[in-house]
Amino acid sequence: MKRIVVCLAALLVFCAGAQAAGVVVPAEQRYVPYSGELPACDDPGVLARISDRFAQKESEYWNSPLQIGGYDRIREIGFRANGLAYIPRRYCVARALDSDSRERTVVYDVEESLGMIGWGYGVEWCVVGLDRNLAYAPACSALRPFVDRYLGEKALRARY
Repeated sequence: MKRIVVCLAALLVFCAGAQAAGVVVPAEQRYVPYSGELPACDDPGVLARISDRFAQKESEYWNSPLQIGGYDRIREIGFRANGLAYIPRRYCVARALDSDSRERTVVYDVEESLGMIGWGYGVEWCVVGLDRNLAYAPACSALRPFVDRYLGEKALRARY
């Protein structure tokens, strides 16, 4: 009995020391479905998924004919920016030209193993100015990395 108590105490001390030292195990080493490999921000499949779902949402929910005609100024604003221990995500921003000839910012992230029933990658997106139900309010900032959300874009630019 005494050995078990000593072993448990030693294990507790070891785990506390590892936690205090900031040892972080990447998500793909803890869970099988993660590999850390995600499509790029300018991947045609990712952009097509955003365009299709935007057109569907606008026509079905808002009775609007708006569609995204194309993208430019696509850039990555973070990859695993929330930390290695979280689900791998790639954070992106692009400028979209809509069917009403207006340019709008699209904020999106590509998430590993968060597609349909956990199969493939998932894409969460928001068009700034057209988030009518305020799901990602304010100004789609809920889809940005934690650092950008809480410290502002200046801190993110300094970090990258």
